[in-house]
Amino acid sequence: MSTEAVSGARARRARLGGRGGRRVLSTLAIYAVLIFGAVLIVGPFLLSFGTALKSPRQFATSSALTPPAPLTAQNFSRLFGAEHNFISPIAVTVQVTVVILVVQLGCSILAAYAFARLRFWGRDVIFWAYLATMMIPSVTTIVPLYGMLTAAGLRNTFWALVLPTLFGSPYAIFLLREYFRSVPADLEAAARIDGCGTLRVLWYVVLPYSRPIIATLTVITVVTQWNNFLWPRVITTGNDWAVLTVATAALQSQYNGNWTLVMAATTIALLPLLLIYLIFQRQITNSIAIGGFK
Repeated sequence: MSTEAVSGARARRARLGGRGGRRVLSTLAIYAVLIFGAVLIVGPFLLSFGTALKSPRQFATSSALTPPAPLTAQNFSRLFGAEHNFISPIAVTVQVTVVILVVQLGCSILAAYAFARLRFWGRDVIFWAYLATMMIPSVTTIVPLYGMLTAAGLRNTFWALVLPTLFGSPYAIFLLREYFRSVPADLEAAARIDGCGTLRVLWYVVLPYSRPIIATLTVITVVTQWNNFLWPRVITTGNDWAVLTVATAALQSQYNGNWTLVMAATTIALLPLLLIYLIFQRQITNSIAIGGFK
């Protein structure tokens, strides 16, 4: 082999080695950024859970980053004891969330299908006018809603908590309408030929095809209502209809120095949301993938 060929082979290997080194460095940089982001996102939750397992004395005398030693569940036992009775806020929150989820999702599905498939006068005008309400900050409607429900004698009741968001959501109707429009019209036509009416087409054809987006909206609705604070704080007083967020806020103001108790309440509020996400994570991923493909 000539000297020129040997030199050329060495040069090619050097270039390949340089490219491989740059590729490795690029991969390491990407993983470093992802790990840093994961620490920023997961770190506060781990710190909250660790603080909930500390005694007030350990929290006051050690760094916040120090692991709990020994582990203690006294903060959780105090929350569920007679002193605070956190079972009632959890029960109220579950009731409010379930009722709003079922009714709101049902009304949103019916409205979205009507806007997507049915033909009636003013359909698009009504849809876009309703969608424009998303531009109005929810804070601006609190005072009128408070006055209406107080005049109706519903203040500090269960219905006062659920009525403002019970009959549909502009965001949910918009997402469902766009998804329903992607359902192949031939499937619906075939179902109608077989004798299905509008509601049976929706139930047997459209909804099974739309499971990913419905699962996503289920998670969004549950998280939104579970974390709702401002409206329950305004419309309710006392402990009878206090939701979990309001009860936690009251606990924080009453025991401002006892952060271990507050973190225990925060951990209790967080765990159901993590469980729901673990159950529906595949459907959420599918809906994001399908939406991105379209």
